[in-house]
Amino acid sequence: MFAIERRSAILEQLSSEGKVVVSELAVRFGVTEETVRRDIDKLAREGLATKTYGGAVSNVSPSSDLPYNVRKRFNVDLKQNIAEKVAAMINDGDRIMLDASTTAIYVTRKIKSKKNITVITNSVEILLELADKSGWTILSTGGTLKEGAFSMVGISAEKMVRGYHVDLAVCSAKGIDEKMGITDSNEKDSEMKQAIFSSADKKVLALDSTKFDKISFVKVCDVRDVDIIVTDKAPSESWQTRLSENGVKLIY
Repeated sequence: MFAIERRSAILEQLSSEGKVVVSELAVRFGVTEETVRRDIDKLAREGLATKTYGGAVSNVSPSSDLPYNVRKRFNVDLKQNIAEKVAAMINDGDRIMLDASTTAIYVTRKIKSKKNITVITNSVEILLELADKSGWTILSTGGTLKEGAFSMVGISAEKMVRGYHVDLAVCSAKGIDEKMGITDSNEKDSEMKQAIFSSADKKVLALDSTKFDKISFVKVCDVRDVDIIVTDKAPSESWQTRLSENGVKLIY
């Protein structure tokens, strides 16, 4: 496991449990305690954790999101892998909606060779990524700029999205749980994803395998409300059975 993957996993545990213990992480990752301490030192310098005796505690509440510039650097290989699979579903001439997740950025980059695509998004970075793209129709949701993120949210953004109908919508999430369903870190992002999914023929949830059996703060929808889940590797047999029973196609 690379250092960036370890730090991502440490952040996941901090987010879900509020604290980590150095000795336990060393056993979990098969590395020395000194290696784990260096990982925690880096997270502390970025303001994401506070070091304690023998471990660390989270500086990020369950209802808030990690800073965008931090999220963007984690699990890059996994996100690119997922993005390739999502991109294969998009054809010339399609009308699509993309949320403001970092995964959606990679999807955007993978489909730039396609022709006559219509994109509706609340992501400022996707708009910048496509600013020089000719032959496409690019629509911004407008709305309120979310603090600490490159995304537009709020009632006006949701209203804009609900006024259109597209072939395919791609959203990510912070967690997926058999009982709670699909969840995200805050109400505004959750409501935006609900609006995006409601406007699409095909609803695609793109999330890496670390999000399975995780619960974040706000429910987005039930598992059965999406058509396709794209991830980087096979989830448990229990999950595969549940998705099949709910008519959800699994791609990994």
